[in-house]
Amino acid sequence: MMTSSDKQGKVSSTQTSLADVLIIQPKVFGDERGWFTESFNAQDFSDVTGLDVNFLQDNHSFSRKGTLRGLHYQLEKTQGKLVRVVSGSVFDVAVDLRKGSPTFGKWDGVELSAQNHRQLWIPPGFAHGFLVLSEAAEFLYKTTDYYHPQSEVCLAWNDPSVGIQWPLPTGTIPNLNAKDTAGLTWDQAPKF
Repeated sequence: MMTSSDKQGKVSSTQTSLADVLIIQPKVFGDERGWFTESFNAQDFSDVTGLDVNFLQDNHSFSRKGTLRGLHYQLEKTQGKLVRVVSGSVFDVAVDLRKGSPTFGKWDGVELSAQNHRQLWIPPGFAHGFLVLSEAAEFLYKTTDYYHPQSEVCLAWNDPSVGIQWPLPTGTIPNLNAKDTAGLTWDQAPKF
């Protein structure tokens, strides 16, 4: 893993096993009263990623333990996402759908929690989902384009050719909605 940090030490990034997917670690300042962090600063984000990203939408979800949301992506108005957890913890997953990428068809998962303050940058061209590990979790994410339900696709969370190792007890089925239950197989899912 490669790590970079800006000159002021406010934020750092670590490359995951997927090309262009980064763990962003903001600096947390704490004392006996509590803590403070800048959850997003455009200049710091650009400094550690080399990207000039314009976020257009913020989303906030609440989910109970064992809920799995995903793996979602949009064919039009493709979205880059900067995701984080402000309450609880999740196992967050990205799957590379970009045909020309060296990590095409691969996945990586990262635990995001209110305690570790980690964020995950997932560029356009990836399917994304998460599994709630704690009793409940509040999940926030910024997107680089607007929600476009007409072009939304769901890749099956349990497709064996992708082989995601979700941290579930053997034989356990996560809590899924109808859309996620009907996710497409890897062979059926459109790619970029």
